[in-house]
Amino acid sequence: MGPDRLHGRPGAAGPPGGFSLIELLVGISMLAVLLGLALPSFSDWMRNNQVRSTAETLREGLQLARSEALKRNTRVRMQLVSTLDNSCALSASGPYWVVNIGSAVSPAGACGALAGSGTGPNIIQKGPMTAASSKVSIAALPATAVVAFDASGRLSPTLNPTVAAPVPKTQIDIQFPGSACVVSSGTVRCLRLVVYPAGEVRMCDPAQTSATDPTRC
Repeated sequence: MGPDRLHGRPGAAGPPGGFSLIELLVGISMLAVLLGLALPSFSDWMRNNQVRSTAETLREGLQLARSEALKRNTRVRMQLVSTLDNSCALSASGPYWVVNIGSAVSPAGACGALAGSGTGPNIIQKGPMTAASSKVSIAALPATAVVAFDASGRLSPTLNPTVAAPVPKTQIDIQFPGSACVVSSGTVRCLRLVVYPAGEVRMCDPAQTSATDPTRC
């Protein structure tokens, strides 16, 4: 029996522990490539999520205005505004919203009124569209920034600003600035809210063209 075996040492040296510098550099390079491939998909997912959360908040605000009109048996309107203080103005691009009583009563210049107080423009509820809404773009057509419902839940004419009867359907497009929508061969799933004269509020996808797709606009 040789001396190496007597002392419990192998006769030949084994492979060194850990990674060599070359192996480490190769691993880092592969990780960088994988991250580079995943980053665009993650960025698109974030943009799509921001667009959807803003669209859902707007839809909830519109549905709130309609349900309050039915419950109170009176006209209720929702509008997009520039701020939530008393410097607010109507704005077709938001990024805030206000629901108040009366088709002729605009909250412009009085958005700081306490919701539910019954004073001023009789604000029922107000808020930002979402934290993500500051990063998306919103465009309302007609560009009045106001949608009103009557006691039967149908779209109603308004004053301040004037929307005359018959009230056309209202369309609100939610997009992401600097990124093309899927409908324009881009990667962002832009969305649209449509409020029909009968009062129905739908969220749809302009990129869907199949007649059988329920998300088609």
